[in-house]
Amino acid sequence: MQNPNISILKTEILSDNWYTLNKVTYSITKKDGTTETQSREAYDRGNGAVILLYNKVSGTVILTRQFRLPTFINGNPTGMLIEACAGLLDNDNPEDCIKRETEEETGYKISKVEKVFEAYMSPGSVTEILHFFIAEYSSEMKIANGGGLQEEGENIEVLELSFNDALAMIESGEVMDAKTIMLLQYLRIKSIV
Repeated sequence: MQNPNISILKTEILSDNWYTLNKVTYSITKKDGTTETQSREAYDRGNGAVILLYNKVSGTVILTRQFRLPTFINGNPTGMLIEACAGLLDNDNPEDCIKRETEEETGYKISKVEKVFEAYMSPGSVTEILHFFIAEYSSEMKIANGGGLQEEGENIEVLELSFNDALAMIESGEVMDAKTIMLLQYLRIKSIV
């Protein structure tokens, strides 16, 4: 149901280079009944999906490492980030998207995924909803090296880590990606691995 206290007055495109940055002017009726006009910027990059692959028998998980410019310009000296496999939906449904991304990025071909939740990752400025998945993997599912698509400029390193080492990397600061932390903690809370 649409919020009756919010009315969009104007939307201006500030940038449409990589994704779309809009300036949205809206009126909001506050709790005291007064109405105020406000402007905010919202970055629309589409919705995405993320998955954490785990192996109960070996007690391992599959993560990736790649360069992330925003982290580099905000103090990450190498710009490298360890993450769970993820990607934008690109007009796919979340399940098909994450199966495709898993194969492209990690080289594992999975057929069964379990959706665990959805979350807004940065709701103050980004419109994206992220669909979170987990899936079991085995060595027999490895059909390629992974690494992402060259035409998308991806240069992804695939990491197979013990689940306990991955959890410890949160505390040490080696894993700083929110979606990855959320999925690792999910596996921990549910005692899946």
